[in-house]
Amino acid sequence: MYQFLEAAGIALSAIWANKLRSFLTVLGNIVAVTSIIAVVSLITGMNSYVTDAIVSDVGADSFSIQRMPIIRSEEDADRFRGNPRVTLEDAEAVRRYSDRVGAVMAQSGSAAAVSYGTKEFESVRIRGVTADYILFPTFDAERGRLFTPAEVNRKRPVAVLGFDTAEKLFGDASPLDKVIKIAGRHFRVVGVSSKKGSVFGQSQDDFGVIPLGAFDKIFGSRTGLEVTVRPQDPSLIAAAMDDATVALRIERRLKPKEPDNFGLFTSDTILDIYHQATRGIFAVLVGVVALSLVVGGIVIMNIMLMVVTERTKEIGLRKALGARRRDIVWQILTESITLSTFGGVIGTALGFGLAMIIAALSPLPAAVEIWSIALGIGITAVVGLFFGLYPAMQAAALDPIEALRRE
Repeated sequence: MYQFLEAAGIALSAIWANKLRSFLTVLGNIVAVTSIIAVVSLITGMNSYVTDAIVSDVGADSFSIQRMPIIRSEEDADRFRGNPRVTLEDAEAVRRYSDRVGAVMAQSGSAAAVSYGTKEFESVRIRGVTADYILFPTFDAERGRLFTPAEVNRKRPVAVLGFDTAEKLFGDASPLDKVIKIAGRHFRVVGVSSKKGSVFGQSQDDFGVIPLGAFDKIFGSRTGLEVTVRPQDPSLIAAAMDDATVALRIERRLKPKEPDNFGLFTSDTILDIYHQATRGIFAVLVGVVALSLVVGGIVIMNIMLMVVTERTKEIGLRKALGARRRDIVWQILTESITLSTFGGVIGTALGFGLAMIIAALSPLPAAVEIWSIALGIGITAVVGLFFGLYPAMQAAALDPIEALRRE
């Protein structure tokens, strides 16, 4: 340990004595590690952000039934294009068939103009839902209340607004019990949802939720439905999905050899699609950036070879005084690792700073992880070790008598 600290001290002294040369030596490492840390931080933040968004939208303990399963090719699109729309009868079939199911909600969505007084906003997302929607945690009312199942069943013109929609229409005034217009029809505001934030700059709080019957009066009943199912217990989700599959096949009178003409999705299903789509892109990004580490390592090797040449007499003196080959190898390796790691530390700090700046100036999120710090510093230490090995072996192979003769 003492030898390592002594060699590290010598390396730091050399860095300080030759500031410009040391900076240019590790510049490749700084650029590479800055890029890697920035990319990794953005990727980690994006993955976490997308995961939270998908889980909050679909629900970690729920699954949805849609008209089509996952489309992976044009052949899949042609095959599933004729699938029938999901209906309320499908939702009721799932509810009747399985005792593992705790709640079944049918919902539909469209965009419409929402207005209050002289204020009007186009393309607000409107969702129509059935009575079980109150059993799903994705719906909430920070102010006021959610409309009741009785109001849903009676198709009452009541609405729960998203935080941004309420703020745009009413500002600091209370929106509760105010009458707004959705696509020209009057609705009474009974609640306002809590703020959910945005995903890649797209607000998740610009919406309105109304009873499905009232939604059909505006947009018609032929709009496609999506059914969301919540099991009695999260551990039953796989069994509940099997029950839903059987119930839908029976309801749609599918023969045993006929394929399913519907799709079942969980948040994990959607996340798998996202990870499959982005894994290759992220790998290429990191791989391209990592190439600069090789360049940085070659520069370090060249500089260390030059250092060995400059310090030939010193190395010869150390060997003449009894230093062993491994002592010389260890000294040069430690200096190489210290020099490379010095660049890694600077690059790690700059990488995090760059990621935070990008996150502040764009919709892209960033997340700082402890393992990425270890990654940035560890990679440069390995680069210093690998590319410092050849100069270290060259230094250890010097003949002490010949080394002492050199000026």
